[in-house]
Amino acid sequence: MAVYTLPELPYDYAALEPVINPQIVELHHDKHHAAYVKGANDTLEQLAEARDKESWGAINGLEKSLAFHLSGHILHSIYWHNMTGDGGGEPLAADGVGDLADAITESFGSFAAFKAQLTKAAATTQGSGWGVLAFEPLSGRLIVEQVYDHQGNVGQGSTPILVFDAWEHAFYLQYKNQKVDFVDAMWAVVNWQDVARRYAAAKERGDSLLLAP
Repeated sequence: MAVYTLPELPYDYAALEPVINPQIVELHHDKHHAAYVKGANDTLEQLAEARDKESWGAINGLEKSLAFHLSGHILHSIYWHNMTGDGGGEPLAADGVGDLADAITESFGSFAAFKAQLTKAAATTQGSGWGVLAFEPLSGRLIVEQVYDHQGNVGQGSTPILVFDAWEHAFYLQYKNQKVDFVDAMWAVVNWQDVARRYAAAKERGDSLLLAP
């Protein structure tokens, strides 16, 4: 029985035009994201079989495979909700996302500085990866992370709240090799309401990493 399932898109394939065309959204969600879900479920079955057979030498590689597929599933699930056809601009207190706006300013100095940093992180990923805005619970601040593939170079316990997919399958059919153009265009569809909800939820969980004895 499958543990992980592919979430439905919160909009139709054409909802993000002209930033992302319908063909990309369909292929990206129905094929690529679905493959990560299947990969995670398949790897869980392989892990169970390896443990039953006491094939301990296979466990490490399977755990790495699970991390890859499961992280891909998680990041994509955030990605779809991070976007909306009527998004863009920047988070403003008047739009009910003042806490997020204040946190960005406190953590990066200004929205412009944050935007430049996340744009650079996403646009300069080597090969496949993501640019990620995350809540880091030990400091209570927002940080920008550059994620290689789907996992790695990420602080333990940090929670992604805004993710830019910089894998070629996210943009190549429309933007060809111009990853920078795609990342720049992405800002026009950011759903700040969703990002603010994720920030609030991450902040509510607080610092549970270093519990006092």
